[in-house]
Amino acid sequence: MIMGVGITDATEEEISKYIFKGLKEKGEKLIIITPNPEILVYATKHPEYKLKLNKADVALPDGVGVFLAGLLVGKPFKERIPGVDFIEELCRNSAKNPVSMGFLGGRGGVAKRTAERLQEKYPWIDVVFIGEDWFDKDKNTHYGAKKTIDILFVAFGFPKQEEWIFDHLEDLPVKAAMGVGGSFDYISGDVVRAPFIIRAMGLEWLFRLVRQPWRIKRQLALVEFMFLIVKEVVKSSL
Repeated sequence: MIMGVGITDATEEEISKYIFKGLKEKGEKLIIITPNPEILVYATKHPEYKLKLNKADVALPDGVGVFLAGLLVGKPFKERIPGVDFIEELCRNSAKNPVSMGFLGGRGGVAKRTAERLQEKYPWIDVVFIGEDWFDKDKNTHYGAKKTIDILFVAFGFPKQEEWIFDHLEDLPVKAAMGVGGSFDYISGDVVRAPFIIRAMGLEWLFRLVRQPWRIKRQLALVEFMFLIVKEVVKSSL
C-alpha cells in the first residue's frame, strides 16, 4: 500500500492470467486502475476517490515514482507495469484467450487509431466498440455496443475515468474495465514514446516533459509525492 492506496504486487504475466481467468469464470466485473504519483497525490486530497481506488481488483504500479516508493517504504514491487504496456500484454495473450475489446475516450479519433494500430500488430483481437463517449448527452441514452465487451479500455484521464468506471460498470455490457489515461496517445502514435533505454532508466516522464513543457504543472505532483513518501517513511521509523 502506498499513501493509503493498495497496489497490486505481482508480475505482468500473473496479473494477465488473473484477468483472463476472471473473464472466463463470468463472476463479478473486474476493475483495473493504473496509479501513478499524480493520481495518488490527488487521492490524498479526495477521500471518496481514494475509496474507489481501493475497491479496484487490480492496481498496476504504473509510474516509476510508485515503484521507487515501494522500495523506500520497504515493500518493493515485483515489477513496474506501465498501463500502456499492459494493454499490449492483454492483446498478445488474447491470441490464446479470445476476448472482445472496446476503446473509449480520447479526442480527434485517437481511440480509432489506437484500435487500428493494435489490430495491425495483433490481428486476432476482436474490437467490438470504438467511441469518444459512451452516452449520447443530447438524447440522454448510450450508444452502447452490439455485443458484450470483455475488456473496455477507458481513456478519460484521471479522476474522470476511474469515477466513470465505478459509477457505470455494473450497468454496462462490459465484463472488465481499465482506466488507461494517455495510453491511446502513445499507442496511436500521436505522442512519441521515449526510447526503451530512457524508459528503463525511469525517465520517461522527463522525456515527455522536454517535448511538452506545458506539463510542468502536472509534474510538480511528483515533487509533492516524494515529499509525502519521505514523510511516511520517517513517521513509520519513529
